[in-house]
Amino acid sequence: MTLQVKLKVQKGIRQAEDQLVIWIQAALDRKQSYGDLEESQFRNLVRVADTTESPEAIKNFLRYQVGREKKWGKGKDSLAETIVTDIGTEGKGGRLFELAQKIAQEADSSDTKVIWIELIRRYLGYGARYLKYLRDGKSA
Repeated sequence: MTLQVKLKVQKGIRQAEDQLVIWIQAALDRKQSYGDLEESQFRNLVRVADTTESPEAIKNFLRYQVGREKKWGKGKDSLAETIVTDIGTEGKGGRLFELAQKIAQEADSSDTKVIWIELIRRYLGYGARYLKYLRDGKSA
């Protein structure tokens, strides 16, 4: 990726940040979709995202957590499934995948997956911050 393409990609990601924040906050605002999810559990998901280049590995970890406990919710309307759906699948869409494709196209980049993983990391990072607010800051 040339420097010019990298700069276009970074600009596209920065311009998408508001949308990422809106999507994850809307998911977390649907409190009936999940249980007593703790900030540390959400941060574990963020750490997984930070240590892999695989969106599928992130979704796999999240589904593993759902199997262990109900804090992420259960079923198609759960927080976990909302996040998995937002992440998407290569070739099958999903908000974050489609946004990555759009940014790649506008920047003349063939590195959709690199953009996609960066969007996922930011989306989850904003989620961790917002969950902290919901748990500790909103009632203060």
